[in-house]
Amino acid sequence: MEFYASRTPGVAGRTKASPDDFRVTEISNYPVPDPSGTFSVLRVQSRDWEQHELGQAIARRLRLPPASVQWAGTKDRRAVAERLLSYRGPLPSGDLGLPRVVVLDAYTARDGLVLGHHFGNAFEVRVGELGVPVPAALDAFRATEQELRTAGFWPNFFGPQRFGEVRPVTHEVGRQIVRGDLDGAVETYLVALPPGTPDGVGDAARRVYAETHDAARALREFPAHYRFERALLERLAKGDNAERAFRALARELRLLFVHAFQALLFNRWLSRRHAAGLPLHRPVPGDCILRLGRDGTVRSQEGIPVSADNEAECAELVQRNGALLAGPLVGYETPSSEGPGGAILEALLREEGVDRSMFRLPATPEVASRGAWRPAVLPVPPLGLSAEASGVWFRFALPKGAYATVLLREFLKTGAE
Repeated sequence: MEFYASRTPGVAGRTKASPDDFRVTEISNYPVPDPSGTFSVLRVQSRDWEQHELGQAIARRLRLPPASVQWAGTKDRRAVAERLLSYRGPLPSGDLGLPRVVVLDAYTARDGLVLGHHFGNAFEVRVGELGVPVPAALDAFRATEQELRTAGFWPNFFGPQRFGEVRPVTHEVGRQIVRGDLDGAVETYLVALPPGTPDGVGDAARRVYAETHDAARALREFPAHYRFERALLERLAKGDNAERAFRALARELRLLFVHAFQALLFNRWLSRRHAAGLPLHRPVPGDCILRLGRDGTVRSQEGIPVSADNEAECAELVQRNGALLAGPLVGYETPSSEGPGGAILEALLREEGVDRSMFRLPATPEVASRGAWRPAVLPVPPLGLSAEASGVWFRFALPKGAYATVLLREFLKTGAE
């Protein structure tokens, strides 16, 4: 994330001093209730839970296979999050008995959830530990809001959560997977400690494995709550190769690695497009746009190519908020790039040593990616700002796939963490 849409000075602050400072409520697309349905749908509020860990914990409580629990969208770990979960099986007989987890509603349905089966999220975020008095911060935030509204958009970067909030290696693992190096992917996931990673994330155990590659010994070193690392090590200790060990992880987690690498390419493409002076508020030949419905949501991730023949029509559609400039989520069906935006993408792929065909992932075809298009920018949502003695509250809603931390970054002018 190498640029801002606004030029106003930022006010440094902190958004996640406590999970209670970051509240996210999914705007859900509810599966249709059916008393005879085979799926159970739960509306759950969780506090300070990572999505995949929560899903596995619920599966264990209900004595279901580890990958049984599905969800529509991934939520922040350090947050109070309310969302739908589903699984094939009977409703729980009572509370789940998990710490910091409350079941708000439960019913049966004919169908369960799949990733993306929601409309968006509503956020309430408190920014505290401000660098200036609260009244001055509130004035500065309102000035940034006005500038963003004048610009009409903010960059739709993937936020840091996509790459790993505590140990940002998710995209690095994805890069190795796409390159077909599953040995490297497993190694990265087990041992990598990027600069800035805080202490206490299994450092000693990771170093032991990096030095010895003794999976049985590393199992004794990794604490029990490192379930994903231990799942890999258990397979390796039995003599499985990296490809078989990798399949010990749930498909949703393995897919997340690939998506994180796609997100890295998207963020870099967007930053380089801006640096090249190419517009974000209108398309040029070689670009793609995404058509919007009357409710302002993206109708489809299939991009509409922009050429010299339809440039004026596409630009007019974007201007009247009927479409948005699209950026690439590269996959094996991503079309050949054209125009100046396409040249940026081709340069990125060469630098990364990958091409579109690699996203077929012959070693792990169950997490292959066709590719898609993502809005490069988003309109500024209605924003509620209110002050209290020790901070400022932001209240807003975003479409699915958009990151509250990226919007807040415009106001703080720092990482919104």
